[in-house]
Amino acid sequence: MNYFLHILIMLCIYFPLSGSLNLLVGFTGMMSICHAAFYGIGGYISALAMMQLGVPFFLALLLAAVGGGLIAALISAPCIRLKGDYFILGTIGFQVIVYRILYNWVAVTRGPFGIPGIPAPVVFGREISSLPMYLLMSATVAVGCLILIYLIVSSPFGRALKAVREDETAAQALGYNTIGLKILVFGIAGGFAAVSGSLYAHYVTFIDPTSFTIDEAIFLISIVIVGGLGTLKGPVIGTVVMFAIPEMLRFLKIPDAMAANTRQIIYGVLLILLIRFRPQGIAGEAKL
Repeated sequence: MNYFLHILIMLCIYFPLSGSLNLLVGFTGMMSICHAAFYGIGGYISALAMMQLGVPFFLALLLAAVGGGLIAALISAPCIRLKGDYFILGTIGFQVIVYRILYNWVAVTRGPFGIPGIPAPVVFGREISSLPMYLLMSATVAVGCLILIYLIVSSPFGRALKAVREDETAAQALGYNTIGLKILVFGIAGGFAAVSGSLYAHYVTFIDPTSFTIDEAIFLISIVIVGGLGTLKGPVIGTVVMFAIPEMLRFLKIPDAMAANTRQIIYGVLLILLIRFRPQGIAGEAKL
């Protein structure tokens, strides 16, 4: 039962993470490979805010969202002007930089030793230490984030993002400030990713840089591609599918030494088949 609750909690943590990445990739057409960086930044800001500053959980969560959003907006400014493969390489570069900072800034992040003993959230004077309570809290935050994402993509701002995705030159001709739109959506997506990082940090009570590597960034891209680009349900479906695959492998008698590699092979084959036969993903509208 506890393992099932753990999977549900991880799904709730990843729903805002994948949904926010879809704002960039699916709705705006920006293939970002640095979303795990904002995920990690949010986790570290939230953990350090509670442990070093003594702020309550929801304030730490807010600080993580604001900090992640501002950093995302700042780093996007030079990358936004790049196009195609150059933009992708720029985001990969930022992902590597953030990982190296987390790994080497020992005075703040404790580097490879990580930050242990991250306190559990306290809501209305009650510590959220049990799995059912954390599931309820994380599900509430996840639903709130998904509702906000829905409101964003349903607004004129969301329609402007789709216009940029379909034809940036035409959007500029219609008077849209496409550079400003991209920077703003990058900041919004980074803020949502940081919220997921905060939930993750206070759930596992320990974080280190290895949780926020380029492998994690590629995994997040895989979720969005598999679920479907440019829809609200796509990232949700993709998250469930990509988490279900390794769980189904547990029913196969695969040796432990081969299980991780087998999962990566299945991920790769799934991505190849989807890109070949359904480039918009399981429930997507926009094509990769």
